[in-house]
Amino acid sequence: NSALFASVSALLFEADPMRIACTNKTNPEEYEPEVGTILPRLPDAASPQDVAAIVHEEFCHWFDGVAGPIERYTAVAEKIWAAWCNFQNGTPK
Repeated sequence: NSALFASVSALLFEADPMRIACTNKTNPEEYEPEVGTILPRLPDAASPQDVAAIVHEEFCHWFDGVAGPIERYTAVAEKIWAAWCNFQNGTPK
């Protein structure tokens, strides 16, 4: 779903866990590759904590181990979880 993809991409850009937006505030597409690997895994999530683990694992993969601690992803994972739940319920966000 393109709306969910755009929403999660925007959430990650806003949270900017890898400090990419600091150097490029005009390119919200910076996190799109990661979103492409996070979204297919969301059906396996049962909680915001599961989403945090998924996001952290993907960032560790994409950023070769320099993604930092899982706690860095807790707040954005809660927002991604909410967007995912809204998508599952047919509620646009």
